[in-house]
Amino acid sequence: MFDIQEELKKLPAKPGVYIMHDEKDAIIYVGKAVSLKNRVRQYFQSSRNKGVKIEQMVTKISRFEYIVTDSELEALVLECNLIKEHRPKYNTMLKDDKTYPFIKVTVNEPFPRVLFSRTMKKDKSRYFGPYTSAGAVKDTIELINKLYKLRTCSRVLPRDTGKERPCLNYHIKQCQAPCQGYVSQEEYAKRVAQAVEFLNGNYKPVLKMLEERMNEAAERLDFEAAIEQRELLASVKQVAQKQKITSGDGEDKDVIALAADDRDAVVQVFFVRSGRLIGRDHFYLRVAPHDTPGAILDSFLKQFYSGTPFIPHEIMLQEEIEDKEIIEEWLTKRRGGRVYLRVPKKGTKEKLVELAAQNARMVLTQDREKIKREEGRTIGAMKEIASLLGLENVVRVEAFDISNISGFESVGSMIVYEKGRPKTSDYRKFKIKTVKGPDDYASMEEVLGRRFAHGLAEREENAQFGSFSRFPDLIMMDGGKGQVNVALRVLDELHLDIPVCGMVKDDNHRTRGLYYQNEEVPIDRSSEGFRLITRIQDEAHRFAIEYHRSLRSKQQVHSVLDDIEGIGETRRKALLRRFKSLEAIRDASVEELASTETMNRQAAQKVYDFFH
Repeated sequence: MFDIQEELKKLPAKPGVYIMHDEKDAIIYVGKAVSLKNRVRQYFQSSRNKGVKIEQMVTKISRFEYIVTDSELEALVLECNLIKEHRPKYNTMLKDDKTYPFIKVTVNEPFPRVLFSRTMKKDKSRYFGPYTSAGAVKDTIELINKLYKLRTCSRVLPRDTGKERPCLNYHIKQCQAPCQGYVSQEEYAKRVAQAVEFLNGNYKPVLKMLEERMNEAAERLDFEAAIEQRELLASVKQVAQKQKITSGDGEDKDVIALAADDRDAVVQVFFVRSGRLIGRDHFYLRVAPHDTPGAILDSFLKQFYSGTPFIPHEIMLQEEIEDKEIIEEWLTKRRGGRVYLRVPKKGTKEKLVELAAQNARMVLTQDREKIKREEGRTIGAMKEIASLLGLENVVRVEAFDISNISGFESVGSMIVYEKGRPKTSDYRKFKIKTVKGPDDYASMEEVLGRRFAHGLAEREENAQFGSFSRFPDLIMMDGGKGQVNVALRVLDELHLDIPVCGMVKDDNHRTRGLYYQNEEVPIDRSSEGFRLITRIQDEAHRFAIEYHRSLRSKQQVHSVLDDIEGIGETRRKALLRRFKSLEAIRDASVEELASTETMNRQAAQKVYDFFH
């Protein structure tokens, strides 16, 4: 038994991270401390004004653990990692993780390329961004390649020069074919330098160049070329207009402000690069009624900048934050250069922060109704189902289905919905091992037995983060009385008490309602609960069919090739690796088949004869 008061006495006066667990051993809060002894004790001192959220959390703490670190900075990094991994209930949490695209110029190559990238690596390439729109990044890369006729292939140059014919881009005059040696490294480098200038926002040279080309083509009556230059000119102007100047210092900065109500907060981020506003984005956070703006921003900064590869020189904030110095130190270390957190009080910078705040308020107001509707079709629908069945709290639902065609490769599917949304990371597939022929009841018994026996084994091993260790609040079977009774029998044998209901369909194979405790429960077909039941049933069926189809496909490939004398598993895999499909193997010559790894002339002839 964990004695909280006794364990509090053992806390060291050292920096570190503390982790709070509830009675189910779930992690409900992660925090950092300069002194673990002082910080953790504060939670359990009745005299302190802790706020509603913390007071509520303390009542649910069953035990705590801690990890000692060498410094507060190490504690901050560890706190960020643990929050991201476990997403504790009482931490202020980002509701979604986003990754932003970059434009990557491989200046470390003799003949550089301009590429789309989701990551920013220390590989001597030049990176531009991050940008908020992947589509805009792809359009910009396409425009740059058209303007400067840069290569898009992955050939290693100059090593591979002349080894293969030039690609289509050369023939349509969108590449100068450095792969053939048609352009020198020096000339190509000039074009790359112009592309870098373009990405830095210097559009005047290219606008002038395109205008001159358009006029020259028009003068010699080459209207097709003139139209092409005009379209390029319009594309460049469109990109240029999006790059609005926001400051004259030419520095990189993020501008961050928020709007919040009792449950949610929206944080707006303006991305300013080289003095230009290149994009903006907003983020939803789960908050408590008494969280201050400073505390929300503090949590946001830790979560956002632990995941983004680019950190600007300056971050302008709407409010002062508690951990300013240590977060500055952490960001400086991550960036490899000084980072400042500032709260501007006047001038254009203050106006920019206020503009971000206005946008955050607008998003929160506009999306409040959207959020309510979404909650209605997810959490609200789940509550509706729980109420119909007389259950107190249903958060996690698992649904099962069996798929086979005349008993061929029977498979089972388990899908999971949490808070009314599919949790695809917890979906599981089962290949039926013990049942021969089309016996859905026996197949379902095997699937359920394996699922819950595995879960019990994980619990015994204390594998609290195992894939099967978390049990559902409700099991939904794709069928009526028979399937429900199979599930109840399996649970009874394993001494588990989990409610089970069936999703019943009518004669037209449409969802009709629920079968629960030996009777059919009537349900309003226009309700969100009914729509959620339909979605769950359809998803379970889709997932099982998809798995069954993949196995059928593999079995067909296996059986056809294994009918050929002298073709075992090794040769079958080698043929499929090289030719990718049965059609390609059928169309191959004896010589091509014989040149495949592990094959010889005799085996190749047998394969050829089989298909012909």
